[in-house]
Amino acid sequence: MNLRQKYPDLLTHLAIATAISLVVNFSYLLLLIVEQTYDPNTVVTAHHTPHRMKEKIREGILHISPDGHGYMVCGKDSVYVPMHRIYRLGLCEGDCLKAKVRNAQRGGGHPMLMTLSERNGELFDYSTIYRHPSSASDIILQLMFYMLLSFLIISLVTPRGRQTAKKHFIYRCLGGVVLAGVLYTIAPTPNIRTGTLVPNFMNRSMFDYMLVLKCSFATVVSLLYGWVYQLIMQRQAMMTENEKLKNENLTTRYNMLVGQVNPHFFFNSLNSLSMLVREKEEEKALKYIEQLSYTFRYTLQSGQNTLVTLGEELKFTEAFGYLFKIRYADKLFISIDVPTEYHKWLLPVMSLQPLIENAVKHNTITKAHPLNITLTIENNRLVISNPKRPKIEEEPSTGIGLENLNNRVHLLMDSQIEIQNTDTDFIVVLPLKAPEQC
Repeated sequence: MNLRQKYPDLLTHLAIATAISLVVNFSYLLLLIVEQTYDPNTVVTAHHTPHRMKEKIREGILHISPDGHGYMVCGKDSVYVPMHRIYRLGLCEGDCLKAKVRNAQRGGGHPMLMTLSERNGELFDYSTIYRHPSSASDIILQLMFYMLLSFLIISLVTPRGRQTAKKHFIYRCLGGVVLAGVLYTIAPTPNIRTGTLVPNFMNRSMFDYMLVLKCSFATVVSLLYGWVYQLIMQRQAMMTENEKLKNENLTTRYNMLVGQVNPHFFFNSLNSLSMLVREKEEEKALKYIEQLSYTFRYTLQSGQNTLVTLGEELKFTEAFGYLFKIRYADKLFISIDVPTEYHKWLLPVMSLQPLIENAVKHNTITKAHPLNITLTIENNRLVISNPKRPKIEEEPSTGIGLENLNNRVHLLMDSQIEIQNTDTDFIVVLPLKAPEQC
């Protein structure tokens, strides 16, 4: 078994992760978002600045202290230059700067450099402040990191098997966010002073606008891909269940037709009919033909619907049960005690026929011990029960009929049948669906 067969979505996840990594590392849109506050064309006035702080143009020489912070010396005054601006703008010790300066917010503080106009006598071009990694190895390292970040999150949030429920997806998304936070601490980021790539936790300040934006972008896109993947998986699962349901219905119809047209069933039906004719039971013979005809017609038409009303199923049960009652004379009884208000409730088509057949097939039916099959309602569910009187030579049970019925109930009603097999009784409880729920 090759890798593609064992992990069918692995190559797709890798391709998506690679695409995300390329976008994150080579998108200048991200740079624009981070650096928009440094736009030199932005005019800051006293009306728009908090606390009415004015900006003015100052010139001076830049001096960088050992801790990375800088000061632009303007005669006897100095202007504070934040460490991150020194790195972002690529400033060096001794640069002659001309910049907009914001006055100190409180007494005793330093004015702060805001936007740079000139550097060493030349107009400063803000489009050059995005510095690519210094070597091919740095580029590859950053590409590999964001590809790994995206791939791990995608692998975590994409559903496995049947775990397509909304709550499972939310849990996986939370896990993806936590994973992104952990990987953020080891992300390769340029050292503020040296420019070389180091793990983020080795920088003096772990907060970096560009790094936060890149990791956030990769995380959000990966989660969105996981959400789309979730929707696709749910659609595929629904299509698979619908296809399975069609196959189950076709199998049920086929088994029903085979069971009713096979020579054994046909011979028994003709035998019962001929017995009625010989005994000159004309009314019973006519009713037998009518019920037999209805049974075949209902079976042929049953594939047109997946759910039918309980009233229709009970009518079919009476017809089908009548054929058995004639065959077994006064030894088989089917008692139906279902209130009329439940006749519009729904259940899978052909649900009762296999249960009646199983009861007849696996129990001894004699005059001394007649078989009574009872249908009642309990807690909005249909209960089919019969006493257990096993035959001396028990017929083998495959369990296919009950399994088929349970699968159809699960697919159509998202429920399960309940089987109670005691020493004295065999009981099957079928769930019903109220008509207003459909």
